[in-house]
Amino acid sequence: MSTAIHVDEGVKNRLQLFGREGESYDEILNRLMDSLEDMDVEEIIEARWLKLQKEKKDYIPLEDI
Repeated sequence: MSTAIHVDEGVKNRLQLFGREGESYDEILNRLMDSLEDMDVEEIIEARWLKLQKEKKDYIPLEDI
């Protein structure tokens, strides 16, 4: 069973950029969602936060500019 999902033309164009030759929108979306599920998003966020904390000393506060 299929269903229609309404998206802006820009979203459709971006989705096409992720597609491979001969791949349906259903296949593109499933592949992208599978990739996201495989990622450990919490681990990525934590790693980036720790990196920012280490680099904090390299930044100049806006009020000092």
